[in-house]
Amino acid sequence: MNVDVLDESSWRDADGDPVDVDTLTRLVRFTMSRMRLAPGTEVTMIVVDPDTMTQYNEKWMHKDGPTDVLSFPIDELRPGSDDIEAEEGYLGDMLLCPEVAAKDAAAEGLELGSHLELLTVHGVLHLLGYDHAEPDEHREMFGLQDRLLALWRDGDREDA
Repeated sequence: MNVDVLDESSWRDADGDPVDVDTLTRLVRFTMSRMRLAPGTEVTMIVVDPDTMTQYNEKWMHKDGPTDVLSFPIDELRPGSDDIEAEEGYLGDMLLCPEVAAKDAAAEGLELGSHLELLTVHGVLHLLGYDHAEPDEHREMFGLQDRLLALWRDGDREDA
């Protein structure tokens, strides 16, 4: 799987460190593998500043201000299963804004690294067509997100 994570932000954490691009790359690859995407599937994640995120959020989502993660599916790929082999293609693009994520994590008493992991998996699931607008969709998407994060955090990263 071809995963490109590009840091185009100037954001740094309290220790002066940028986003851990290597970890995000492995997590995206892990999530794609666990969702049984074809080996040739491609995706791009771009780490952006709040101004860039605001522009995308306003233009494409018609919402004011920045948000933490946005996903733009391209080839409308779906997960594979025991019965269905996933198609290869370009899954899409994701934007991640660590500055917004850091504010949200602090407000909710969350550790930033864990919150960035959650947003990354959340974004990949949106690229795969999952949504959470309706209660049934919310249960399905967040249940899957929780299971994937548990596997990742338990160190079951053979696919990463």
